[in-house]
Amino acid sequence: MMSRPNISAQLYARPTAFIDAPFSGDGHCERLAGGLQFFAAWEVISKDAGKRTGQWLIPVAQMADWCATLPVDQATRLLAICAAATSPRPPLTLGDQRLSLETPRVMGILNLTPDSFSGGNADLGDAQTCASQARQMAAQGAAIIDLGGESTRPGADIIWEGDELNRVLPVVEALHESGLILSLDTRKAAVMQAGLAAGAHIINDVSALLYDDRALDVVSASTCPIVLMHFPGSPQDPHSNDSYLDPLTDVYDWLEARIAAVVAAGIDKSRIIADPGIGFGKRHVAHNLQIMNGLALFHGLGVPLLLGASRKRLIGALSNEAPADQRLGGSLALALKAAEQGAQIIRVHDVYETAQALNVWRGGRDTALTPL
Repeated sequence: MMSRPNISAQLYARPTAFIDAPFSGDGHCERLAGGLQFFAAWEVISKDAGKRTGQWLIPVAQMADWCATLPVDQATRLLAICAAATSPRPPLTLGDQRLSLETPRVMGILNLTPDSFSGGNADLGDAQTCASQARQMAAQGAAIIDLGGESTRPGADIIWEGDELNRVLPVVEALHESGLILSLDTRKAAVMQAGLAAGAHIINDVSALLYDDRALDVVSASTCPIVLMHFPGSPQDPHSNDSYLDPLTDVYDWLEARIAAVVAAGIDKSRIIADPGIGFGKRHVAHNLQIMNGLALFHGLGVPLLLGASRKRLIGALSNEAPADQRLGGSLALALKAAEQGAQIIRVHDVYETAQALNVWRGGRDTALTPL
């Protein structure tokens, strides 16, 4: 008889055993978060006192019966995770626009900083030229343009909110009538408030609304989607304190708790997007790779998943310390890994190449899902 988790264990369910198409019969596979991926099994993970204590591979057709053998609290949690992971994600509401999440969407990074880890913007201060860069990204396949006026690389200086506003606000204003979906990569309430008023649609906060005491109120008063990113350190230093007992489930627990807190504060869950924070407080390559390998686990949070791994240090660490501008191949590998595990938004520097890779991936999925 198959063993069972300890009654004190915290349980998790990760979709796995991905299959090309759901034509093998009802009940033998599930659709992942309403997207293009289907899977045939759940990996149940147990954790006691912060340490992983067991793993079970359960066919989807047997999951309900397997849960019925568990204590009520454990069964209730697992079934809720399964329901959240398989529920379709509604389109993002962005003012008068709506963005479907049935297929992976590219978020193009437009750094309006002189000191990004991937290189500064030579046109910083020229709003019209930066706006043209945004339009070019959209033409290349970016569904969302992510504008950032402050570097959050390790060791970067924190800049005054007025300087950050001077970098981003003119570009938002120049794109106000463009029809582009604009995301604002900031952790400062004043920048959020002014950017939303100028026409930004999404707030992407690496501090998960913890850096600025006013940020939660600003987002609550709006209708915008909010990206909550995992970081293990203090809100002032998101790269500190990278100690994990089990990186995958530790990040899951943090995001689960943060989503619950934000919902309790009045932000509807339908507005929340989760980001596991690749590279943030995760200096060990293995920690980042464990999160990438288990990425499908985060669908159990019941919100869209954003993956930002473009040009990150782990790629250099796996390719003879290649500099940031020579990490395209690794960035594409991670983008496709994210798509395979159902990530709805993939944040990248190299828009054209990523969009092309995802178009080819999408062609394969469409063909697999077309009955012969």
